[in-house]
Amino acid sequence: MAKINGGDIRPGMVIEQDGSLWAAVKTMAVKPGKGPAYNQVELKNILDGRKLNQRFGGSDRVEETEVERRQFQFLYRQGDQLVFMDTATYDQIELAEEFVGERASFLQDGMNVQVQLHDNRPIGIKLPEQVVLEVVEADAHIKGQTANSSYKGAKLENGLRVMVPPFISAGEKVVVSTDEVTYVRRAE
Repeated sequence: MAKINGGDIRPGMVIEQDGSLWAAVKTMAVKPGKGPAYNQVELKNILDGRKLNQRFGGSDRVEETEVERRQFQFLYRQGDQLVFMDTATYDQIELAEEFVGERASFLQDGMNVQVQLHDNRPIGIKLPEQVVLEVVEADAHIKGQTANSSYKGAKLENGLRVMVPPFISAGEKVVVSTDEVTYVRRAE
């Protein structure tokens, strides 16, 4: 097991906290006007599913648990189950959509993901950092509107809504961050 800084915790990492295994679900770097910066982390207990919000400062050290990471390919959805195939052994596993969480909407057929295993049991999944999605509808841009930095709402092919620049229109492909669910850039 390796000690890491609390500020280095990212979604998908598994840490040991209070004698139990916790998976980082969401992280947010906070830089308050007064005081030191910290990492606000939403943790989910791997064994019993409890959730915990924890602050980690840059000087806090935590144990990152030794997990086996294997490449899997997303095959298809079957009800509320997601079917993945191990790219090395071709074994298939089914994971509940709730296990993957809200990021399950980013899964595309054939997408390679990294599944984290502890004692041969899936405990986490790491999606690619960015995916390319098509904009299916984009709100109209109001000229002269500068109060919200000139971004407009757009609905993506997977049903999620993100804020995009005014020059993006329906039918275009955009790159979206899977960790922060935000627009990154126009796809080539």
